[in-house]
Amino acid sequence: MKKNLLIMVAFLASVTICCAQSTKEQMKERMELYKMGKEELNQKASKDARKEAKKLEKEGWLIAPGALPIAKQLDRVYIMKYEVDDDMFPKWIMGEAMSIGENYDAAKMQALALAKQNLAGEIKTEVTALIENNVDNKQLSAEEAASVTKSISGGMQRIEQSIGRTVTVTEMYRTLKNKNKEVRVQIAYNAKMAKEAAKKAVRDDLEKEGEALGKKLDEIIGW
Repeated sequence: MKKNLLIMVAFLASVTICCAQSTKEQMKERMELYKMGKEELNQKASKDARKEAKKLEKEGWLIAPGALPIAKQLDRVYIMKYEVDDDMFPKWIMGEAMSIGENYDAAKMQALALAKQNLAGEIKTEVTALIENNVDNKQLSAEEAASVTKSISGGMQRIEQSIGRTVTVTEMYRTLKNKNKEVRVQIAYNAKMAKEAAKKAVRDDLEKEGEALGKKLDEIIGW
């Protein structure tokens, strides 16, 4: 049993090391964006949004009644994605999904449910990256990081259940040849609340092993 545990710890540690480079690149990219002025960020967002909007419109996507034009919706998405805090953690976590239904409302409800699942996955990815960065800085041992990563993976369902009110950032649809509606939505969730959701999921799992690691995680990440 002990041997199997050591093998599992070694495996998770190797995964953490393999992901370290991608985490570094992600942090570097966010640092560059963070240094950009607000006006420059807005210009970049608007340019990218207009380009993507034209592509979507050619594919037959339309806005829902009363919704903003596609370019404006995407502009808002890009600006929110570029916003990060002092730790290079995004201020908003995004989840996106598409669904097909016989009518618009049914397809939209399903798309929102799938987007929420995707959002939980994004929270896991961001928090895991944050932990990996601290491992790289030697603040957590590989064994400790493996335990936390395992707890995040095990707490995915609890993370999804604890997600509160989300903001619908994009909502569009298109009519397929069989007259069914395909709906595409993107939702956003406040990153502070996302970290709280992840914290609760991790703590619930780590309590089984004692409180020491949970307290250390609080100190390192600032939860």
